[in-house]
Amino acid sequence: MIGITLVTKWMVPASNSSLDIRASLRAQDFFLGWILDTIMYMDPLVFGDYSHLMKSLIGARLPRFTVEQSNLVKGSLDFLGLNYYTANYAAHVTNFANDVVNVSYTTDNRANLTTSINGVPIGEKAGSDWLYVYPQGIKETLLYIKKNYKNPIVYITENGIDEINNSSLTLKQALTDNFRIRYYSRHLINVVEAIKEGVNVKGFFAWAIMDNFEWDSGFTSRFGLNYVDFTGGLKRYPKLSAKWLTNFLKK
Repeated sequence: MIGITLVTKWMVPASNSSLDIRASLRAQDFFLGWILDTIMYMDPLVFGDYSHLMKSLIGARLPRFTVEQSNLVKGSLDFLGLNYYTANYAAHVTNFANDVVNVSYTTDNRANLTTSINGVPIGEKAGSDWLYVYPQGIKETLLYIKKNYKNPIVYITENGIDEINNSSLTLKQALTDNFRIRYYSRHLINVVEAIKEGVNVKGFFAWAIMDNFEWDSGFTSRFGLNYVDFTGGLKRYPKLSAKWLTNFLKK
């Protein structure tokens, strides 16, 4: 079996207005239907073409598939890998043409994405500036995939939370990561609820098995279930979350 892994966030309307609700749907369509990091597309992989929404908003700037290309890519994944960590608020952008100077794939969704409204964050903040805890978003994302993309086999290929590396903590303090246990338990509950509603989830992978070099954050961010002593020979120590997950998997 061959599949693809896509990164997504759940998009929450910034208000109950119809404009913000539509903005959240546009943002979701763009973020999952068109993944910016890899320039790969969910709609073409399932249906052989970009979504009608994308074509209507982007116009002539969006490349067109030939019939041969469409037939080649349509239905070409056996499963969908999904990386989910967090959610954003999405608000409608008014006067789009006047407000946006450089129109590009980062602005085509006509939505303003934020992590808070009136200073109130969408969820508990993690170590990374972009990661706020929103467990129900993983369920909503899975249901969205079921509804819009023919309910494919799904593997959660990444899900996790980080803390800022704090060299002043004792080893015992560094291993006490109850916040990570809460994160995984709440997300797993939502995955189970999605399965009960018919989503075809076949696996779940925690990110990450151990602290690592985390993109542009380097060693300042710790996502691991196991603590790595970066200055003491890279020795590993299981955090409370590793022990919790081990016990969870034995049940």
